[in-house]
Order: sequence, then C-alpha cells, then structure tokens
Amino acid sequence: MAWKTFDMSRSDVADDKVALSDFRSTDQVAITRGEYVMRLADCAACHKLNFAGGYKIDTPFGSLVTSNITPDVKTGIGAMIERVLQRGQTRHWLARPALSGNALHRLYHAQRQGHARLSGLHVNHRIGEQGDQRKNAGMNFLYNIRLAIAGWDMLFFDNTQYITEVTQSEDWNRGKYLTDGPAHCGTCHTPRNLLGGERTDDYMQGALLGTWYAPDITPNPHTGIGNRSVDRLTTYLQTGSDGFAVAAGPMAEAVEHSFQYYSTPDLQAIGTYLKSLAASDHKPGKPMIMSEAASANAALGYEVNCYACHGLEGEGIEGMVTAFAGNHRMLSDDPTNLIHTMLMGTRAPHTEARQAAAGMPSFAWKMSDQEVADILNYVRNSWGNGAPAVTANQVAEMRAALGAHEKLSAPKTRRCSDLDEKSSVAAVLLKAPLHPAVPF
Repeated sequence: MAWKTFDMSRSDVADDKVALSDFRSTDQVAITRGEYVMRLADCAACHKLNFAGGYKIDTPFGSLVTSNITPDVKTGIGAMIERVLQRGQTRHWLARPALSGNALHRLYHAQRQGHARLSGLHVNHRIGEQGDQRKNAGMNFLYNIRLAIAGWDMLFFDNTQYITEVTQSEDWNRGKYLTDGPAHCGTCHTPRNLLGGERTDDYMQGALLGTWYAPDITPNPHTGIGNRSVDRLTTYLQTGSDGFAVAAGPMAEAVEHSFQYYSTPDLQAIGTYLKSLAASDHKPGKPMIMSEAASANAALGYEVNCYACHGLEGEGIEGMVTAFAGNHRMLSDDPTNLIHTMLMGTRAPHTEARQAAAGMPSFAWKMSDQEVADILNYVRNSWGNGAPAVTANQVAEMRAALGAHEKLSAPKTRRCSDLDEKSSVAAVLLKAPLHPAVPF
C-alpha cells in the first residue's frame, strides 16, 4: 500500500533542474493556459488574490495558515522545482491534506498542463512573509508532525491519475475530470470521517464546513440538483444565479474567483457529470406545523424586515435576490446556511454577467434567537414550502460560534414625572408656561 501511495514515477518527466524563481517563459499561449488552469483550480480561494497566502483555516485538528505560492524564495515556492510541485510536495516534504491533494494531483494527467501552470506562475509578483509556513504551528499535536501525514496519505490519498471512461461521452469525461480534479467539488460537498478523509460512499451528498453547509449536489429531487437542468446549472456557476437561487458564502467566492472564468463547454460538462451521479437517499424532513398566532406574528416580522427584497410572496428578485417560494435549498434539514446568513449577512458574487453583487445585512443586532428562528420557520413553511423547525437553541449555538452580536436592547423610556426636577431640562419642561396654539 505504501508503494502505491508514494509512487510518483509518472512525475519523472517533469523538470528537476530549474528553480521556479528562475523559470521564465515567452510562450504566451502557455501563459494564458496556465492562467486558465489557475482559475479552474481556484487557487485564490485559499491563497488569496495575491497568492501570498496567510489565510487562516480552522479545522477540527487545529488551525493552519495557507502557504505563499508566489515565486518568493524564502517563504514561497521559488526554491522548488517543477517535479516537486507536481508531486504535491512542499519545501517541508509532505503537503497537508488541506491542499486537496486527491483532487489537484489530477491536474497533471497531461504534462502540458504542468508546464502551462508554471508558465502562469512566473508572472506573479514575489511577496514574502504572509503565508510563511515556518510560522504555521497552529495544528494540534500529532497533526503538526509532517511525518504523520504519511500515515494519513496511506489511508486516504488516492494516487491514481484520471483514466478516461471509454463507455462515457467526451463531455462526461471532461466533467468528471474537472469535478474531481481542479474544481475539487468533493472537497466541500463530500462529508468526511473523524480523521478528515472523504467518505466516498457519500460522494457529493453534502457536508458541514464549520459554520457553513455545502449542500447535496447529487440528482436528488428534494435536497439536491434533481430539478435543475444542465443549462440552469451552467448559468448558476457562470453568473452566481440561475434566476431563482443566488450563490452566497463560500460558493459565492468560488463563483466570483473561479467558475465565472470557466468556458461554457466546461461548465456544461460539469453539469452533465453531476446529473449522471446516483441520487442520494436523503428524504425531506417532516414539515413543522406553525400555530395560527405564531404564523401571523412571523408574517408581520417578515413583512417588516424581509419583503422589500424577497417579496411578499417569497418571489425574490431574479438574478439578484434569492426566491423562497418553491426553493428546495431552503428546506434542508440542516439550516446552517440560513442561520449564518441571518446573523452575519452575506452578498452575492460579483460576476461579469451580474455585477450588482447584492448584499444582505446582518440581523443579529435586531433579532433575538427566537425571532430569527420564527422568521426562518415562516419562510420554510410558506408558499408551498415545508421543512422541519429551526429552534432558538440552534440559532444561539450559531451566534456563539460566529461571535455575532446579541440583539440590542432598547433604552429604558423615562416619563417626565420620573425626571429629576433639579435638572435644567426637567425644570424647563415642568415649569414652562403653557401658550395657546398659534394658528398657521
């Protein structure tokens, strides 16, 4: 098993002489392709737009800081050679599983992509310090030992390269390559076991990511993408909205920094592949029954706080504001994303096609835990929707996890008779003579 895991012989064709800081290319075609591969892989999601890293990621195993992938020699990848990069290694030997190695090592199924990626890398500015891995000591014991990663790799690292399925179409194969490779969809949408390995039996069936939830993207008609066509999926990934739902949170970042740059055929290929998967067996939860009084009170709260954007009938604003009516994404048994959005606010992705990037404010300061739950229960159980109850305890737990504001308390109103008569304001108010009304 160890030989199979660590056999990197297919990388032997890669250059092992030129340090990346010294690499230069005048091949504009290769540079352009390298940039496209970088967009496909969404490197900016973790390494920031300047690729200097420094982004903190909290995991169940401790906190890590993403690495600097600019050609800086001291803290970046400038001292590395192409072969090491292609093997998914770092200056400190084995890369942490956060690198999504199972996905990204498939980028090199064709050697031309490796060279093209390097052609794109050398044009980056060299930036030091921000993602200096020498300072990355936030992982808990055992997980902070590089050698221990070898054990994890033996259990969970899939060292096989992508193999074309001859019985499937070209679109399907391209879609599977993109989904499992550079787009690394399973990194978020596939649940993980206690050691952080992907539970392959639950492939793409939804997973909790800290304070966000990556939903089921199998063709399940209730919790997944069963009611979305390939064209609708393509529009969603390309623009951030399919005219009904609007991307938010980490998915909005993925659309803004990565998916909107995919070619239309590549996005259609991803849709083709996802629609071919076996649907999860997730069933819709039992809808709650709201009392007439609770429903009326929640409806008033919705009208005061939500209808201006989402509409009195939950219709939303096409391409800008999520619709609630008939939106299956609203009905998940896991209300994490809804609670997160209510407490922290969010915004849509900024894309070339939809540049408004509409934002939603936080309501943490304005609503108690129960009030947030009531609003969510109303939208999840109105206009033909039906979903299990969101509880005040769930909101309270999320509020604590996010460090969100508590509801502001209104200042106590004081009556004139309660004022201190010795105060100048009170004296004026209480002793001022009455004047007849002055006609206008």
